[in-house]
Amino acid sequence: NQNEDTRGVDPGFLYRTLRQFEEDGLVKSFWDMEGRGPARRVYKITSDGVKYLHAWVAHIRSTRERLSRFLGNYQTRFHPQTVEERE
Repeated sequence: NQNEDTRGVDPGFLYRTLRQFEEDGLVKSFWDMEGRGPARRVYKITSDGVKYLHAWVAHIRSTRERLSRFLGNYQTRFHPQTVEERE
């Protein structure tokens, strides 16, 4: 049962990325042998991973702001009546 957020994500890509993050010290993993069923690999973010995550979020926010400005300029230039209708 896949979560909505991970539908369509290639599991191979996801695990390759997690392995790379582990090599880079951004996550650590261990085998969870408890519970029913086969053992599961569990990943936990490290303090370096948290710093990387914060930097990544700052980059995404900056990109979102630039895209928002671009879209606003586009709307004003090519569809000005729509902007006036919203005001």
